[in-house]
Amino acid sequence: MLDVISIGEALIDLTQSGVSERGVPVYDANPGGAPANLAAAAAKLGAGTAFIGKVGEDAFGDLLMRTLEGCGIDVSGMIKDPAVRTTLAIASVDGKGERSFAFYRKPGADIMLTKEEALSALKPSKILHFGSLSLTDEPSRTAVTDTVKAAKDLGALISYDPNYRAALWPNEKEAVEAMKAPLPLVDIIKVAEDELSLLTGTSDPEKGSLILAQAGPRLVFVTLGENGALCRLGDTIVKAAGIPVKVADTIGAGDAFLGAALSRLVKYKGLDELTADDLKSITAFANKAASMTVARPGAIPAMPAMEDLE
Repeated sequence: MLDVISIGEALIDLTQSGVSERGVPVYDANPGGAPANLAAAAAKLGAGTAFIGKVGEDAFGDLLMRTLEGCGIDVSGMIKDPAVRTTLAIASVDGKGERSFAFYRKPGADIMLTKEEALSALKPSKILHFGSLSLTDEPSRTAVTDTVKAAKDLGALISYDPNYRAALWPNEKEAVEAMKAPLPLVDIIKVAEDELSLLTGTSDPEKGSLILAQAGPRLVFVTLGENGALCRLGDTIVKAAGIPVKVADTIGAGDAFLGAALSRLVKYKGLDELTADDLKSITAFANKAASMTVARPGAIPAMPAMEDLE
């Protein structure tokens, strides 16, 4: 049985890395996509991991396939489609390392994943992970939702990361409704501060995590940037302090955090087994992985291995 299956988008982050002598912006083609990033983070930290998704039959699709394989990820459920191009995210980074995105995705290969393709690639696993970018369009919305339900029926814990990218939704109201819809199926959720406020109406991590827990997820992580992270399981709340680092960019930080957390969670028989000390250890480990990731440029290339964290 696999530890973690991640389903959703694998794409190329074209990340601005500088300016040429002629004054033209220079972009690096970094393999990314939140579910792919998470799979890489978990795999590099020792979890048996697989990825389900779709890329184009093009050079960027080949790069993504090679990159995930190089991380030790099972890519037998990763489909190359000759009819569509690999999705691109243009990631611009400001002086503080914060990023903004524009997408080439109308359509992109990731949203063309079908229900039949996804379900045929599903295998038994301890955890199935997905994100909200797959919920923006059909057929990927149905493909991912039905695969989540099937994995839950097989006994997997469901992990969810509701990333909000305004450019991919018609409006905020529709985005929030779609991002909230899977919550009753979810066991583990990770949100950043902006998504916490969007989904719960409060920026207070303790209040917001309780609102999320009441909607379905039992284990809630709230990442707080330089202020660390909070974890809630029932009435138990633990916190991890921020780790000062020089930020290269924040792309993939949340994916590294949750991937690291899942790589530890699969060692337990279930969420009910976790003690407060376990939660402290898992949250601190995940926070350390995220901190190391933001100190390096890019997403998947920046994910730490176990020897880095040790």
